[in-house]
Amino acid sequence: MGKMNGMVALITGGASGLGAEDARLLAHEGAKVVITDMQVDLGREVAAAIPDCLFLEQDVRDEARWAEVIAATLERFGRLDTLVNNAGLVRFADVETMSYEDFRLQTDVMIGGTFLGCRAAIPHMSKDGSGAIINMASVAGLKGISVIPAYTAAKAGIIGMTRSIAVHCREQNYRIRVNAIAPGGIVTPMTAQALAELPQDSAGLSQTQNHGMGQPADIANMVLYLACDDGRHITGTTITIDNGETMA
Repeated sequence: MGKMNGMVALITGGASGLGAEDARLLAHEGAKVVITDMQVDLGREVAAAIPDCLFLEQDVRDEARWAEVIAATLERFGRLDTLVNNAGLVRFADVETMSYEDFRLQTDVMIGGTFLGCRAAIPHMSKDGSGAIINMASVAGLKGISVIPAYTAAKAGIIGMTRSIAVHCREQNYRIRVNAIAPGGIVTPMTAQALAELPQDSAGLSQTQNHGMGQPADIANMVLYLACDDGRHITGTTITIDNGETMA
């Protein structure tokens, strides 16, 4: 315990799954935590179980709301050390059947939301001299999965954007580390719903059967590593946690 003592972490998509597990672990290690989500009831429930945790309703696509969330974080805790851009969603359809509306929804939430989060957080981290930004990518961004073209595009975009923002922070002499995590299949409510929608002969189900499902703690432990001083020499990289799924 104590790796995050004195630090403040903001986690989007914190009402369930990976975001909620990140919040619990970082708080356990001493961080003051802010979680945001559009799932208000779930978000408040998660926050209520974490000492001194602040929940804020947020649509990460809303540029003005990002300014309000950062301001509320600073008002409550006085600083911002870690941003975890975790909010996301998935819609299933191949390139011939997916609507442009569904494509835009996914890319706006994940690429747009990650961009807006980084842009809003960096000036406040740089004032304190350092920080850690952790963007949630996916193995989908490293390989082709036919039934989730928008999700795949968004996660690949996050990987590229992570590198670009890390280079920017280095060029500006900010001691802000920017990394991405690319999980494979993880047991979360979103994954359970997604797998339930897939046909039994789907390649996605086959990958899950071949490589197994990880637990949210497998990802949260890496979030902690990258957020605390243990990860002080890591920036501009994407760390894959997939039990070998992308080796094939």
